[in-house]
Amino acid sequence: MSSKPIAKSPEPDPNGATASMREIARPVSLCERSPHDLTVLNAAFATVKMGVWECSLPDQTLIWSDGVYDLFDLPRGIRPDRRLILQQYEPEARERLIALRAQAIRTGSGFAYDAKIRTGTGAQRWIRITATVEMRDGVPARIFGVKRDVTDELALLERMRHLAEHDEITQLANRHSFNHRLQALCEAAVRCSSRATLLLLDLDGFKLINDRLGHSAGDEVLRIVGQRLADCADGLAFPARIGGDEFALLTDAASAKVETLAIRAISEISRDMRVEGRLAKVGASIGIATRGDGNAIQLYREADAALYQAKNAGRGVYRIFSGVASAR
Repeated sequence: MSSKPIAKSPEPDPNGATASMREIARPVSLCERSPHDLTVLNAAFATVKMGVWECSLPDQTLIWSDGVYDLFDLPRGIRPDRRLILQQYEPEARERLIALRAQAIRTGSGFAYDAKIRTGTGAQRWIRITATVEMRDGVPARIFGVKRDVTDELALLERMRHLAEHDEITQLANRHSFNHRLQALCEAAVRCSSRATLLLLDLDGFKLINDRLGHSAGDEVLRIVGQRLADCADGLAFPARIGGDEFALLTDAASAKVETLAIRAISEISRDMRVEGRLAKVGASIGIATRGDGNAIQLYREADAALYQAKNAGRGVYRIFSGVASAR
């Protein structure tokens, strides 16, 4: 009686996977997909501005789906040259991408990276690149992944960040950003054996603007004041609107420059302004304090005390805190 030979089971690898299992698990290359599959794939990715890419190793042959051609504004179907494509990345992004890719190939891992490119038509675009390295017998055989247009997404995130950190009316830093910068300046003063200076500024006569001309006019006055204050700061100080009609300037400049800054701010803010076709005018009082011990809370209290003295002195002046606020 004859018997059929028993088929030999595939040899498992050290992780327990057989050759047939590894073949099933291996990601399918774009060139192995049917025309129908590619059509469906391209149609699906087109709606979300993304595409699939792969690069064989070590010959560096690139294969793209239609969506990647569209991201780079290049004609579909041309053979992409990796060296030329890299030139479309911004220099910093190109260097970082090359380093990430080399590390992924060396370690058999992957990466994700947002890179800025200049497309074939000259447009600037942000793309999110995800990459995975396929290993065969312990050797990198292919790196592949997805590229997606994230220009609008990143612009929205930047807009949200800006709104979270800036005053809507003046576009100056808001109270939240001011608090962070105040603390950072005070800490830096300790590290560098320097001094942190705070100028607190309060508008004189602003309530009359709101009462007589209305709140829309008041908002316009705040906008103009914010612009004038930013012009006065001009890299010397960090301007912020910290609430109502109260503003602030943070600086580590020498005392002589600080006093010059205060004088200029009062002068510029007090200039006449035309709001909604009518003449408007506000003044400014400033309190100044400086410390080098890193105590942000005390620095604010002292500047506030000096501002109180400036208000009581008749407005339109500045005072510097020195134990008791002294007149200048």
